[in-house]
Amino acid sequence: MSSNQTITTTKENGKDEPTKKVLRPCCVCKETRMGRDECIILNGEEKCGALIEAHKKCLREYGFEM
Repeated sequence: MSSNQTITTTKENGKDEPTKKVLRPCCVCKETRMGRDECIILNGEEKCGALIEAHKKCLREYGFEM
């Protein structure tokens, strides 16, 4: 589990049951996403391979499959 994921418990039917906060790709890796997007807008996708790969790597670290 990533250190940025949160586990909480809820009482349902009198039992503590863990619930996992689900992360979405839009809500993680904001720094790499902004850098990637700016590069693509200014330079075109073909010149931003390193930033694109850095963003994919960050997403994979959160468990997203790229």
